[in-house]
Amino acid sequence: MIPLRMMLAALALTVTATPAAFANGYREKGKVVQIKNSALSVTPPRDWNQLGVKPGKFAETWTLDGEQLNDVTFYAGVEQGEPLVRERDRKRDPMPRFLATTLLIDVPELLERTYRAQRQIGTFAVTASRPQPFLGTDGVIFAYDYLDSDDLPRKGEATAAIVNGRLFMMTFDAPRLHFFDTSVSDYRALVASATLVK
Repeated sequence: MIPLRMMLAALALTVTATPAAFANGYREKGKVVQIKNSALSVTPPRDWNQLGVKPGKFAETWTLDGEQLNDVTFYAGVEQGEPLVRERDRKRDPMPRFLATTLLIDVPELLERTYRAQRQIGTFAVTASRPQPFLGTDGVIFAYDYLDSDDLPRKGEATAAIVNGRLFMMTFDAPRLHFFDTSVSDYRALVASATLVK
């Protein structure tokens, strides 16, 4: 078993080796940010970095210390019939889609199927799920664990709502050891600040 200290050092090296070109946005504390030109906006209680790599048409990713250490992804107004993330090969390897028939209780499974297809992972488990208001309407909050392609156990938390037939969701992913517990409160503060512009 790899000692925690060595694992953290390897992760830090991965983060510092990431090209600076990918971190193209700085989200300043206290300033309202509109997500992906959608109705979703947040007011970060602390500074964040927005990554330049766009996961999909309706998605963007923020981080505090690097995508592998703490990753907040916004899915802002995913339209019916669309996937959460960009497809690599729509004909041979289609991504799961948000459908008109998708209910709030189906959202955790949609995220699981998306992660399995996008990240080519076999281990994913939703560990908790319960109703929770989000964006002024009925929502769901759920927790999950998975083993990513780097074989590092990760934890996640997501909050979602369906508003006017569109899916709005925020997810937080981080290594289960140390990083999840260190940063999850920063993610929850972002969720609490989320609003829909009318």
